[in-house]
Amino acid sequence: MSQALLVIDIQNDYFPNGAFPLWNAAGTLDKVEQAIHKAQAQQIPVILIQHIADKTRGLSPFFNEGTDGVEIHPRILATAPNAPIVIKHFADSFVNTELEATLQDLGVDELLVCGMMTQNCVTHTAISKQAEKYQVAIIQDCCTTVTELLHLIALNAVSTRMKLVNLEQAF
Repeated sequence: MSQALLVIDIQNDYFPNGAFPLWNAAGTLDKVEQAIHKAQAQQIPVILIQHIADKTRGLSPFFNEGTDGVEIHPRILATAPNAPIVIKHFADSFVNTELEATLQDLGVDELLVCGMMTQNCVTHTAISKQAEKYQVAIIQDCCTTVTELLHLIALNAVSTRMKLVNLEQAF
């Protein structure tokens, strides 16, 4: 199996002083950094995914182009400076992006998914129609959302469709 680690939307707007701070953002950032290090140690490619609001739909509450909030968190960029960055405009990271082509170029057949927000971009990417050809696992302690309860509800809902693992089990 050839794995890839997808790191979804670890962006400044989700942290304190951002436009939409999430529950456990700092703890999730720490765990995602650990996941990137583990992937790198095993030569597993890391792919960063960045959401940029579609300006043709009007001003978004967050992730607006040209703002500090839309930027990938600097600690993630420092940890994975050579990782490809896939830009998306929808919750599903496959929709109208270069993700599929990037995965094909890398010969990937297994996805380890982590990031923000669990019930939205993480799960929508993991259950995407385009993801069906991959073996997919969500690294549940490397994800977060608005509240812990919503995070747990989203993971429970998706658990019938894929494997959920902790960071220690993922690599």
